Amino acid sequence: MLALRASAYLAFQVMTVVPWALACLVLAPMPRRLRYRFTIQWPRMCIWAARVLLGIRWRVIGAEHLPQGPAILLSKHQSTWETLFYPPYMPRELCFVFKRELLWLPFFGWGIGLLDMIHIDRTKGRDAFEQVVQQGRHKLAEGRWIIMFPEGTRTPVGSQGRYRSGGARLAVRTGTPVVPIAVNSGEFWARKAFIKRPGLITVSIGAPIAPDEQTPDALMARVEQWIEAEMRRLSPHLYRDAHRAAPASVRDATDVAL
Repeated sequence: MLALRASAYLAFQVMTVVPWALACLVLAPMPRRLRYRFTIQWPRMCIWAARVLLGIRWRVIGAEHLPQGPAILLSKHQSTWETLFYPPYMPRELCFVFKRELLWLPFFGWGIGLLDMIHIDRTKGRDAFEQVVQQGRHKLAEGRWIIMFPEGTRTPVGSQGRYRSGGARLAVRTGTPVVPIAVNSGEFWARKAFIKRPGLITVSIGAPIAPDEQTPDALMARVEQWIEAEMRRLSPHLYRDAHRAAPASVRDATDVAL
């Protein structure tokens, strides 16, 4: 049954992404805001189809912590699910930071290429980060939020990757608060897994952390501490050290359901 549901979901994605990408190309001359609103309806449909076809439901807690002004979102990354979820369900336009090779993917790459996000050329070495800073300042000035996955890639459930300081460095350079986000999507939609399991995904949003008078490493350490403590609260059965209680600030920041 799970394989049948997964097959139906994959068929839904394949059948919808091609016409949607072509429609995005038709809208290329239109203002970016209009293109963005249209394009993110495809991931919105994918999240809806995941609920209907796969039984994957979701809830957000801590949404009241999302700021009114500029922000850099730093999220746990376990699954493709959150990359589909964040653009249509966040209150601001999002700019992902991704390698430019993704732009070459047929259909999907064309769609994100039209949204004026932050793509980097990894062959530039240290200059690649300066590209992120320059583009990031411009996007933030437009009122858009930047989103990054500090572990760099999808991590297996119950694991902790190495947190890279790029998001914190960008926050310090631009004076922008960071918002830590924990998500347990991998319990139901594992990375590189064809079979998905029904269940309830929780997206937990922490209070913004200002970069004032902090080094990038110190700022990223605070982000990592919050996210990993919250992951152990969300999925205690997957972490051997989950018996350690989360700090009161962590518990208080996530006890209000949306």
